[in-house]
Amino acid sequence: MAGPHPHPFTFRDYRCYWIARLSATIAQSSMVVVVGWQVYDIARETMSPRDAAFQLGLIGIFQFLPLALLTLVVGWVADRIDRRFIVRLTALLEALCAISLAAMAFRHTTSLHALFAIASLLGVARAFANPAMGALAPNLVPPPVLPQAIAFSSVSWQSGAILGPALGGYLYAIDTPVPYAVAGFGFLLAFSMLMLIRPIPRTTIAKASPVRQMIDGLHYVRRNKMVLGAISLDLFAVLLGGATAMLPVYARDILHVGASGLGHLRAAPAVGSTLTAIFLGFRPLRNHVGIKMLVAVCLFGAMTILFGLSTWMPLSLLALAILGSADMVSVFVRQSLIQLYTPNEMRGRVGAVSSLFISGSNELGEAESGFVAALIGPVAAVVAGGIGAIGITLLWSRLFPELRRAKTFAPPAHLVQPAEETRP
Repeated sequence: MAGPHPHPFTFRDYRCYWIARLSATIAQSSMVVVVGWQVYDIARETMSPRDAAFQLGLIGIFQFLPLALLTLVVGWVADRIDRRFIVRLTALLEALCAISLAAMAFRHTTSLHALFAIASLLGVARAFANPAMGALAPNLVPPPVLPQAIAFSSVSWQSGAILGPALGGYLYAIDTPVPYAVAGFGFLLAFSMLMLIRPIPRTTIAKASPVRQMIDGLHYVRRNKMVLGAISLDLFAVLLGGATAMLPVYARDILHVGASGLGHLRAAPAVGSTLTAIFLGFRPLRNHVGIKMLVAVCLFGAMTILFGLSTWMPLSLLALAILGSADMVSVFVRQSLIQLYTPNEMRGRVGAVSSLFISGSNELGEAESGFVAALIGPVAAVVAGGIGAIGITLLWSRLFPELRRAKTFAPPAHLVQPAEETRP
């Protein structure tokens, strides 16, 4: 009788990957909050709060456009070219962007145009990095260990995505160049870890024209209702419930807590997310995973409403902490279902579509929040977004019953691949 499966961290390549992903995600997400704060801070010197909020919306657009334009290309590249090479190159590009912003901040030459330009470059880097990084993890462990590896990979990404903004907010309160310099170090650390990953088996794609191969990824997502439902739920729920995009506005003009208070606000989702990640590491979800994901997204919307209405800092922090916890549960389930229900030769292209939807929910969510706040005010925008997130979740539970019916993380039998030797 076979013994228990080894833990993913017993495999050296996976350990290097996990550290690289956590480090890069912390660096990326810390830069997002600092760029947003700088945009709002610079804009407020000459603009009203509503016009400055509009500039926050523009920064989201500049980060999203490269991903929207390159989605088909980057997915195809991730399935055709060594995924290690792609993630290494993008880590270096992101390090260059961070160092450039640190230098401009040190010289006090940062402008809105420079921030918009570098945000676009970061969007290009993330467009190529996200599908390649997501598709790389399943190649680093044997198939029996894959579900747990995917779960820990999701935890590293989500933890970094929420810990990073908190770190960025605190470092920005010290001095403007500091968070950019630390982010640059994070990207270089990620690059170093990725260089240690040994060669991996190359995926085989059926012979067809590059354009046809690119479109195949879209067709697969459209046909697989489980994958389509999970990806699109994130897009619309977070697109509408993007309270974190308004944190600079709340910190400065509603709660009146300044840059250091922004760090506390950013830390609150990190606390909730991290505690939930630790709990899931010891007590992973096993049953009724679909229903639990839907409940978590509804809770995410409810806490968005509570945060939007709050004018008391402790209540705002509590709402954001629970929001982060609910988001971690949702991401944990969603990313596991997407990876497990996608064959290896399609993971790059499906990952590109997923990255488009995730970035759409984040960057376009920031844009939507900024534009709506410019029209009706930040409080009304955040509350309306939370209500919309709950409504979308209820609607998706009817449109995609596969999500409700997902009992476990077990993939369909035809997607279970034969075991391959993977070096510890």
